[in-house]
Amino acid sequence: MKLRGENQESSDSSEGAKGKMTLPLALVALSSAFGSSFQYGYNVSVINSPAPYMQDFYNQTYFDRTGVPMNSGFQTLLWSLTVSMFPLGGFFGSLMVWPLVNNCGRKGTLLINNLFSIAAAILMGTSETAKTFEVIILSRVIMGIYAGLASNVVPMFLGEMSPKNLRGAIGIVPQLFITLGILVAQILGLNSILGNAEGWPVLLGLTGIPSLIQLLTLPFFPESPRFLLIQKGNEEQARQALQRLRGWDDVDEEIEEMFQEDQSEKEEGQFSVLSLCTFRGLRWQLISIIVMMMGQQLSGVNAVFYYADRIFEAAGVASSSIQYVTVSIGAINVIMTLLAVFIVESLGRRLLLLAGFVLCCASCALLTLALNLQPTVSWMSYLSIGCVIVYIIGHALGPSPIPAVMITEMFLQSSRPAAFMVGGSVHWLSNFTVGLVFLYMEAGLGPYSFLIFCAICLATVVYIFLIVPETKNKTFMEINRIMAKRNKVEIQENKEELKDFCTVLGGQTERKGMSSSKL
Repeated sequence: MKLRGENQESSDSSEGAKGKMTLPLALVALSSAFGSSFQYGYNVSVINSPAPYMQDFYNQTYFDRTGVPMNSGFQTLLWSLTVSMFPLGGFFGSLMVWPLVNNCGRKGTLLINNLFSIAAAILMGTSETAKTFEVIILSRVIMGIYAGLASNVVPMFLGEMSPKNLRGAIGIVPQLFITLGILVAQILGLNSILGNAEGWPVLLGLTGIPSLIQLLTLPFFPESPRFLLIQKGNEEQARQALQRLRGWDDVDEEIEEMFQEDQSEKEEGQFSVLSLCTFRGLRWQLISIIVMMMGQQLSGVNAVFYYADRIFEAAGVASSSIQYVTVSIGAINVIMTLLAVFIVESLGRRLLLLAGFVLCCASCALLTLALNLQPTVSWMSYLSIGCVIVYIIGHALGPSPIPAVMITEMFLQSSRPAAFMVGGSVHWLSNFTVGLVFLYMEAGLGPYSFLIFCAICLATVVYIFLIVPETKNKTFMEINRIMAKRNKVEIQENKEELKDFCTVLGGQTERKGMSSSKL
């Protein structure tokens, strides 16, 4: 085959460069993750610190309108809506992934999505001046839709752009920016900064700034090469995008791999969610992402954050200092996610998932014990703090960042949008369910709530150990072949068309001569 024949020297020299982090690849990861994923994290925690001041605003606005104070039941309902509308909006956003990414592209979807964020930021930032709390609740739905799209499209976009040996590291970058968003919201939400009666509208309105930056920067970067070639059939644009992202001219090997993927999928066409759920050839991939996404959200991460304040208070931390302790937990989350970026390519996805869920499982079990013995054994409060820190380390290493990477890797181009739609919907519904159910669980079971989370973590570990393969440093087609054996199906490849393509590709490479060696 000419691709690896006459141009062997050129191809061999490219092998090392292909896997390097180039400036365009780093910048597109930064633009998409900061402009989208960061805001998901920011809006998860932004209303925690100013909650008392926002509730006072709800009360005062109601009193100004009606002349009577708001009763506590109605206030609780309004605040519950303010909190829970965000994950519900996230679910609706996930349902929009499939039609938008197939029709507008990955980059196009991210650019359109910024309109949701900017509109919500303006509404929230002006809500106090306009004396309306209803727009805050509406804006939380809009920001949820934004986050639902962002949490699915950014990993898909970056995963399709990355070389196979950097796909895991770049795939964790969105989760790193989610944790950074949480941390920045915690810092800005300190009482001494914006978490006060005057500052909270500004705190809510700041979410529009990353969107404006992304609107100004992302258009200068290419669309996903896989989308351009496989879905749009534009080889020339795909080649140019790859050359820019890789920093050199010889991208024939990756183009060939995309054509192989395209040929193997031609019979099925684009998958809808219904066809994905009924297609035998993707059965175990689908079950795996559902299990991983449910495990991620139902493993108790929100409950641990909810309990953290009380655990630190019981250990003797002054009430005025607890918000600083919360910031330090957010910082640990960022540091451990950053560590995951650097170790995922050497240790692999599977090991990080298993180790992360095992740490979460052990932490939940020990936390149950420590919380029960805390009233009688004084040093148990310190064990509780240790359990919280170990849990957050475990979750940040595997359960938080890896599932989105696995969705990108376990599905091919035709089924990936539908897979992200399913995975995203499970993610947000599970998130919403925990938010809804945990308060009742805590009231009924107390510290024993964590035993349920412990059991969920254990079940997820067993499933991953038995079913989920290692995907590091493999092409999408190689991963597809591994899963095809588990699904007991054969992969159809149109070898004649592929052979014709390789001959044409070889001819093109010959004509290019030594263009790559001039770089």
